[in-house]
Amino acid sequence: MDGNGRWAKKRALPRIVGHEYGVRTVREITETAAQLGIQYLTLYTFSTENWNRPAMEISGLMNLLVRTIRKEIKTLINQKIKLKTIGDISSLPPDVYHELEEAVEKTKGFDQMTLILAINYSSRWDIINAVKTIAQQQIPPENIEHHTLSSFLSTASFPDPELIIRTSGEFRISNFLLWEAAYAEFLFTEKFWPDFTKKHFLEAIANFQNRERRFGKTSEQLNETNT
Repeated sequence: MDGNGRWAKKRALPRIVGHEYGVRTVREITETAAQLGIQYLTLYTFSTENWNRPAMEISGLMNLLVRTIRKEIKTLINQKIKLKTIGDISSLPPDVYHELEEAVEKTKGFDQMTLILAINYSSRWDIINAVKTIAQQQIPPENIEHHTLSSFLSTASFPDPELIIRTSGEFRISNFLLWEAAYAEFLFTEKFWPDFTKKHFLEAIANFQNRERRFGKTSEQLNETNT
């Protein structure tokens, strides 16, 4: 969800205002995803690299996160959306941590859609932690397969992403789901996140549906599998 700060700058507004408008987009895209029957939606909310931003902006982001969770929890419950997190949330400010934990607990029984917030997350951090756990458990090297590592990641209980959308005109994934994105489709848009509407999301889904996903196979092999 990139471009909140630049969206605000173009309008001579404080960066935090861009993040506040970004929350509106979160609400719209989440509701649209649920209506479409999408089972998992992951939002890259705050990366480990984001701690390098100015202290005032970080403080504003954390306060905004707490306010948003408190405001939107009723909507999640009414729409039966389960909230989950990935990342080192134990290192977040206590009020943010407890607000997230409470929201996760309140929605744990729902199955309409799973909304995953990647907070204080980086894929390299996750992979390193997984490798450390494998080493601590002394799993023999000959027993380590790709699914072995996957089972120790914070995303172990979720399917790999099928489509990754990056807003703001940047052509990189910035340490997001590096392992899990091995066969994901990517869509890059020039739109800043606050300007990314339901219409743009639907267009992205339609674009994805028209792609041929090969998973390393040729078109002929795919046709044989489908028949």
